[in-house]
Amino acid sequence: MDTDVSPAPTPGSETEPVHLVIMGVAGSGKTTVATLVAERTHRPYAEADEFHPQANIDKMSAGTPLTDEDRWPWLRAMRDWLDHQAAEGDSAVVTCSALKRTYRDLLRTAHGRVRFVHLTGSPELLEERMTHRSGHFMPASLLPSQLATLEPLADDEDGITLDVGTPPEELVDRILATSALPHPTIPRVPRHLAADPSTDPSTDTDTEER
Repeated sequence: MDTDVSPAPTPGSETEPVHLVIMGVAGSGKTTVATLVAERTHRPYAEADEFHPQANIDKMSAGTPLTDEDRWPWLRAMRDWLDHQAAEGDSAVVTCSALKRTYRDLLRTAHGRVRFVHLTGSPELLEERMTHRSGHFMPASLLPSQLATLEPLADDEDGITLDVGTPPEELVDRILATSALPHPTIPRVPRHLAADPSTDPSTDTDTEER
């Protein structure tokens, strides 16, 4: 069941950025949905995995869950990237598991409004998706750890929870209908992937936790 835990959005000004963080555990389809949102809104877009240091990737590849100590630099790098996009006059889209409220609180310190879209589904569906995907470093064995860590959006958090059993295009329709995104001032290529927020790279490794 889809739920919106935030008040009805007020249309933003033309200058106030409204960042969307597409969140959820591995297998929830974050990349698919975020890509569609970015393409339809012409927003800069980054994937969470672009901000992980190699040490984090090595741990997850070995089936070892990350600790908070591992995650803080990663989250700060994403927050800084959102700040950079806001400084450029853009509202951005980023994928991030954002499993704990404290993680989301850090991302919320980015300039502008930061709105979360929590993609959720049954453990069976998520495990099936992880088992059948290829080319990603995170094994399905880490799903129980992520589900145990997950703190769903609270009533006072700005965000919406959507069931991933819904087709992606319908999910995007729902997101855009409730997010009050300001109109982009200039068209942009949707994918601006950067571990360094001061750069604007054109490469795409497509490794985010889907």
